Amino acid sequence: MERGEGKGMYEFIAGAENNGKRVDNVSLKHLVGVKPELEISRTIVQEMIEKGEILLNGKVSKVGHKVNTGDKIEINLEKLEKESLVEHDKKIPRAEKLPLDIIYEDDYILVVNKPAGMVVHPACGNYSCTLVNALLNYKGFLTEFNEPRETKDEKHTLRPGIVHRLDKDTSGVMLVAKKGSALRKLSSQLKHRTITKKYIAVVKGIVSLDEGIIDLPVNHDKKNRMKMVIDRYEGKEAVTHYKVISRNKEKNYTVLEVTPKTGRTHQIRIHFSHIGHPILGDVLYNGPVAQGLSGQALHAKSIRFIHPSKNKEVEFFAGIPSSIKQFLA
Repeated sequence: MERGEGKGMYEFIAGAENNGKRVDNVSLKHLVGVKPELEISRTIVQEMIEKGEILLNGKVSKVGHKVNTGDKIEINLEKLEKESLVEHDKKIPRAEKLPLDIIYEDDYILVVNKPAGMVVHPACGNYSCTLVNALLNYKGFLTEFNEPRETKDEKHTLRPGIVHRLDKDTSGVMLVAKKGSALRKLSSQLKHRTITKKYIAVVKGIVSLDEGIIDLPVNHDKKNRMKMVIDRYEGKEAVTHYKVISRNKEKNYTVLEVTPKTGRTHQIRIHFSHIGHPILGDVLYNGPVAQGLSGQALHAKSIRFIHPSKNKEVEFFAGIPSSIKQFLA
């Protein structure tokens, strides 16, 4: 995409990958990539489109207007930043004394092992006891994200340093940025799919193939916004690679190593449920209840990426919790 900045304005040209997509979705995705520190919500983008503060080819458009390759989208950055401040100041996260399992730390990044049951960042219904609350209390996280704000115009962030997320009941390795420069570089890697994450999943039934690829687009369930569904018409690309680690025919489950090539919400969970092998304990997607599991049997075991300051590839691993380790014996 081509991009340029004017006086308080930002513009970019829609690429072929945006053809036929809604202007609000295209704008949001692009802004999240170039301005991750603003933590822009879909609501803000849609309101700005309706007010004419985001223009399509120099004109006011509707939120659902479809974009064509080569269209120019202009965004009032000054207004965007102000709206983001107003929205986030209403729900400033507070530091809380919560345990953190630190795998690695330096001046630029933290790598933590998130336990199952912990929400990553504050959101509707979960404004405390999150990973973010714990980070704000951690003495090693004294960075620009949690330094005291001296004026009302300075940004309070809801998700300080969060590069990616894990579902509440998924355990495992999480990468956290300690500086804005690191967050931008890591977010760019995530956007361009150069960060590799591997998971351990225990699924119902005996998976016949030793390895395979699930390539099925996913979308939000229009009847239940808490769920995702396979949607071949309007869904977003979702690709999951897997290989079998072991099979237990007596107890009817398979242990898999899973490598998602895209990072859609609930991607691994909905993909395996759809092919008839739901993850154990994942009741939202028809996974059977299993003894010793408080959530789903899904663990992010490793993450590989280019270190934002050392500029070399690094990889970190999170120990597998006992609730999942019982299936590996």
